[in-house]
Amino acid sequence: MKRSAARIVREQGPFAGVDGVHGVTYDGRHVWFASGDKLNAIDPASGQTLRSIDVVAHAGTAFDGQHLFQLAEDRIQKIDPHSGQVLATIPAPGGGADSGLAWAEGSLWVGQYRARQIHQIDPATGAILRTIESNRFVTGVCWADGELWHGTWENDESELRRIDPRSGEVLEILEMPAGTGVSGMESDGGDQFFCGGGNSGKLRTVQRAG
Repeated sequence: MKRSAARIVREQGPFAGVDGVHGVTYDGRHVWFASGDKLNAIDPASGQTLRSIDVVAHAGTAFDGQHLFQLAEDRIQKIDPHSGQVLATIPAPGGGADSGLAWAEGSLWVGQYRARQIHQIDPATGAILRTIESNRFVTGVCWADGELWHGTWENDESELRRIDPRSGEVLEILEMPAGTGVSGMESDGGDQFFCGGGNSGKLRTVQRAG
């Protein structure tokens, strides 16, 4: 297993009117993050808030190339990013104990914080297709170049972990600085991750390559 210190290359926030940064996703131009009662789109370079959607947004956020998906208590909302309209809802597998959310291979991947699991679910019905066990609390979840990563946040210690999607074996760990939590996380499609900082209200960009 490869272990190294995470290199934070950019830190943005706190943002006006935002108490915390929870779920995070990226649509190729904007970083979207959940802040409890709204979804916010920012310019990843400047950190400028470009728009917000008033919607319940307590935890993970994902983007499938067309729609946003947002954890809201015990359900997952499918949202039109242009109109802000909620198009559909499905039950969340953890019934409100859900954390991270990602889109890959036609499925949603949902983190279960205290259960230390990641579920692959059907985005139309919410049916659980597969469950991956972790040995740490699971916060953000993301896929990057065919690799499954998740954040951890336990006892004021956070890591970004690359795991085997079949066995759950930990393959690589990026250790965040002490006291720097990770809530949501998403890949930029290149060599960086966007990481929510929970109640710090900050969004951090972490270099993926060691």
